[in-house]
Amino acid sequence: MRDNDSAIATGAIAVSAASAPERPAARPASSAAPGALLAALGVATFSLTFPGTAWALEGMGPWTVVMLRSVLAAALAGGCLLALRVRLPERRHWAGIAVVAGGVVLGFPLLTTLALQTSTTSHAAVVVGLLPLTTAAFSAVRTGARPSRTFWAAALAGAAVVIGFTVQQSGGAPGTSDLLLFAALLVCAAGYTEGGRLARHMPGWQVVGWALVLALPVTVTGAAVALPAEPLHLTAHAVGGLLWLAFGSQFLGLVVWYRGMAAIGASKASQLQLAQPLLTLVWSVLLLGERLPPAAPVAAVAVLLCIAVTQRTRG
Repeated sequence: MRDNDSAIATGAIAVSAASAPERPAARPASSAAPGALLAALGVATFSLTFPGTAWALEGMGPWTVVMLRSVLAAALAGGCLLALRVRLPERRHWAGIAVVAGGVVLGFPLLTTLALQTSTTSHAAVVVGLLPLTTAAFSAVRTGARPSRTFWAAALAGAAVVIGFTVQQSGGAPGTSDLLLFAALLVCAAGYTEGGRLARHMPGWQVVGWALVLALPVTVTGAAVALPAEPLHLTAHAVGGLLWLAFGSQFLGLVVWYRGMAAIGASKASQLQLAQPLLTLVWSVLLLGERLPPAAPVAAVAVLLCIAVTQRTRG
């Protein structure tokens, strides 16, 4: 089944800190294993995002899907923030939260949903497999982190596998959907980097929650405009896909992902996402009936080897 039929921060405290690159906080060794597990759980959750989008698109337009998923997720997050009487973030954190909102809450979901109208889930998943390298690069620039040469070599090797797989599947002629997906990589990597950095100052679920709340005026307005303008057929697939996107991908997945990224670092956590397109390929076969590309097993072995190397190097 084709996807056109079906288809996530801080100011300096002192002048000297402002002029120096931000260094990752020291992480106790005991936090590495739980952190990696949380990040991996986030990846597993995200791997269902494209299939969930494909299901939602069976009964809704792309703008309706994106706006409703964010509104529903904001309702859950806002309720948690109110129930626990969470205080507003410090003023210096709002710029980072805005980046998370623009990249993870709005930009990435919208660009990928539009792309999935003309791209298969499996193809889109492999293109977005470049996200780990993009996130690592953003993190290095934003936080002043300096991963080892071995880390970068393994990350580049993983990206090369993803690019080669993508070119082979697209026939060497990237289309509009690919351009949308590449743009989605950039905004999502920025959101992931800021969110991971903010998660060192506040719980990850609060980062996600405030980003969703900050975007609420845009998403509520967008939903009000999109609902009457786009076709709406509330099938079981469409409703199930939308609910997963809202509560799984848009909130719960980001909560565990940011918490894991705060524990093990953005660069290392991002490399776990090399496994995400492979998991999505499996879901595309099981849930959408897409045909698994013949090169997938080879790509799976190569990517998993790259993950093993990056996780054993200092990121």
